[in-house]
Amino acid sequence: MNLVVLQNWLDNASFAVLFFTMLVYWAGAAFPNLPTIAALGTAGMAIANLCIATLLGARWIEAGYFPLSNLYESLFFLAWGITSIHLIAENSSRSRLVGVVTAPVAMGITAFAALTLPSTMQASEPLVPALKSNWLMMHVSVMMLSYAALMVGSLLAIAFLIVTRGNNIQLQGSSVGTGGYRSNGYRLHKAGELVSQPQIPTADNNGFARSERNNNGNGNTAVLGAVITAPIVNSEPLSPQRLSLAETLDNISYRIIGLGFPLLTIGIIAGAVWANEAWGSYWSWDPKETWALITWLVFAAYLHARITRGWQGRRPAILAASGFVVVWVCYLGVNLLGKGLHSYGWFF
Repeated sequence: MNLVVLQNWLDNASFAVLFFTMLVYWAGAAFPNLPTIAALGTAGMAIANLCIATLLGARWIEAGYFPLSNLYESLFFLAWGITSIHLIAENSSRSRLVGVVTAPVAMGITAFAALTLPSTMQASEPLVPALKSNWLMMHVSVMMLSYAALMVGSLLAIAFLIVTRGNNIQLQGSSVGTGGYRSNGYRLHKAGELVSQPQIPTADNNGFARSERNNNGNGNTAVLGAVITAPIVNSEPLSPQRLSLAETLDNISYRIIGLGFPLLTIGIIAGAVWANEAWGSYWSWDPKETWALITWLVFAAYLHARITRGWQGRRPAILAASGFVVVWVCYLGVNLLGKGLHSYGWFF
């Protein structure tokens, strides 16, 4: 079979499979008691991953170099990376909600590459002299995989914010799932345990807080040694299922970002070595280099806040969600300016 015809068939097939997979995951979220739908979603993502891998392989054979020379190839490589990270995250978390946020992004990327880009930008062309280097595979592939991992981790953080409705939920543990969480009353609950509203103290005429329930159960009210200085806001608690899901999303988001950050670091270092070979300088403050550094700093701050400061829940999720925008600016937004040493690439 002609490799060009095969590529055209595979890019459209990838889009169609991912579109179907997205609908399956959304249906699975709406009807969680249907196990067949969940299995179809995983199968669809695996098929799409295989189609994209075959497309990139055919492209490699046809062009004779690693398929990351233009925007079309890099978009499909990014989609392959997102589907691969998705399968890892879904297998680790045992949650089908991962596909609810990753499938639309992967589908949108393939749709843009296969249906929107003109045929002239889809065709493979000879490499420009600056790209004829073994560093092309090392630097660009690692950077693209880091983008994919950071995007998936950020999407899971956004899903966490949606599941928790933006509430500041105190989770138990910052890196491993323990099956527990903390409600707004800061009492530890086990997964599956019913959560009641936290006990709200009332004040007597002297301004002292009194408990509505005595420890010995004799019906008397005991005076606590605290003065109420501000009214207590009694927010509606989330269901145990939603809180357990929130903990899973928080943990798997942290793990995936923890995978993407070292890849980003390695990619930046490899790019600096390549830049020294090609341009005689390790760092030139090129717009792409600058935004790569900004991306590194954002996710370094995320990991620092979680590891050393003990942040978990809403605050690191907001930081990771902002990182999703930063990654897209670094990957694609800077290239729209058409300026800098990386302006010819449109890919890394």
